[in-house]
Amino acid sequence: MSEFYDDLETRDPEVREAAWLAALPAAVARAQATTAGAALLAGVDPLAVTSREALASLPVTRKSELLARQQAARADGGDPFGGFSAIGWRALGLRPARRVFQSPGPIYEPEGAAADYWRFGRALYAAGFRAGDLVHNSFSYHLTPAGSMMETGAHAIGCTVFAGGVGNTELQLQAMQELRPDAYAGTPSFLRIALEKADEAGLTLPFLTKASVGGEAFPPSLRDWLAARGVAAYQSYGTADLGLVAYETAARDGLVLDEGVIVEIVRPGTGTPVPDGEVGEVVVTTLNPDYPLVRFGTGDLSARLPGHCPTGRTAPRIRGWMGRADQTAKVRGMFVHPGQVAEVLKRHPEAGRGRLVIEGEMANDRMTLRVECAAPPEGLAGAMAGTLRDVTKLRGEVALVAPGSLANDGKVIEDARRYD
Repeated sequence: MSEFYDDLETRDPEVREAAWLAALPAAVARAQATTAGAALLAGVDPLAVTSREALASLPVTRKSELLARQQAARADGGDPFGGFSAIGWRALGLRPARRVFQSPGPIYEPEGAAADYWRFGRALYAAGFRAGDLVHNSFSYHLTPAGSMMETGAHAIGCTVFAGGVGNTELQLQAMQELRPDAYAGTPSFLRIALEKADEAGLTLPFLTKASVGGEAFPPSLRDWLAARGVAAYQSYGTADLGLVAYETAARDGLVLDEGVIVEIVRPGTGTPVPDGEVGEVVVTTLNPDYPLVRFGTGDLSARLPGHCPTGRTAPRIRGWMGRADQTAKVRGMFVHPGQVAEVLKRHPEAGRGRLVIEGEMANDRMTLRVECAAPPEGLAGAMAGTLRDVTKLRGEVALVAPGSLANDGKVIEDARRYD
């Protein structure tokens, strides 16, 4: 039995990149065919978007903007998807969707009719799921799409699914005991709770040997705890807007990018890609024709890893979830955004990476913009302090530091104030 889900996973990297770039014009055109995309990508020639550089010139759409557009449209009795979806139902004048889901916000997401619409079959296969397995799915089937994401992925492999959903731990544990599932899909914390309750009840679940987990952090300590109880668990990373973005393999060496998305890592608050290895925001262009999102900012931090997965999968890898990119802070009654820090740096080409550090006690805030610079010209710090004041409307100092001095953790704004 093949170790790989399909031949796409072992393509020559140059062939994959060429295929991704060749798909970009159609992806942009599909987005422009939606109401929101027409506004966000106005004036863009889809046929000209055939390179990473051209893609990087397009605006980033962040979840906050998607939510704002949805809310505005709903307030006027319009499209509840805010003009981003190509599918829906007859009253919207859109092609039929199979289901509609609601995520916190609320944000509404469509599910199309394509088999494995969310593309999670690839992640489940990498976690060891195989045709004929019984999968206990404890992700929610109510309102949010997580349950359907995993179920349709499992069906694509040929698995049978028990729709456990959330809660009812005792009943779910009873089902595990009586149905004897081979695999689990859900949050890692619920799996731990179920196994702990099994221990308390004197039950054993030796048949449950593999799991695909997501929806929350999965620290190595929990991974090892599950492994000690015979369960090899692997994490997947996806969103309700994009479907699968990346997944863990048996190598446990970063997360491999899905074949159906084009991923960039950009400097938080901007749309500018960062060098490989540098931490930034995960920005995704999906090739899904039903929900065509171009340069969708997830708000999550990660970094691209060098090389390829030791399992033989050749797609690029990222380090996994490393925190959130939204680092907005309130200073002396004014909000300061990562994009403002980026604007200050942009106005001074001599500057490298920067980090705005906010210190002091409440009502006594101090801002210092720490900037990496190899050979600063005379007066640069003072000039940048003036730019900082112009952009943020707040006074702050600028400290020039050597290249490499700032931590590679994706932070653009560090709130180091004391609140005690």
